Amino acid sequence: QVQLVESGGGLVQAGGSLRLSCTASGHTINDYCMSWFRQAPGKEREFLAGVSWNGITTDYVKSVEGRFTTSRDTAKNTVYLEMDPLKPEDAAVYYCGASRWRFGVTRAPRDYDYWGQGTQVIVSS
Repeated sequence: QVQLVESGGGLVQAGGSLRLSCTASGHTINDYCMSWFRQAPGKEREFLAGVSWNGITTDYVKSVEGRFTTSRDTAKNTVYLEMDPLKPEDAAVYYCGASRWRFGVTRAPRDYDYWGQGTQVIVSS
């Protein structure tokens, strides 16, 4: 069993930045593809960025490529999502997920075995 806890969300002005953290417990993140998703009200959960289980591969959805960066610190068992610059349309609840996927990064939410509780990001225009 893996427990994931996100933090770092909040209110930020458009053009600003935030760094989200997702700390895992119960198992090392080295065995999991770790990804970030977001879900806005009335919308489906959307893949944003992920890093493969071995740390070799990263993947970004086009809408955040060049603005968001995901990384992991295996010593801290934590993954990060740095977001800069933020736009009003980035407002959502952000989730991290852990998947046993072994072929790079999977974008499908159904492939993720564990989820955090989410952290809210609000972007004012």
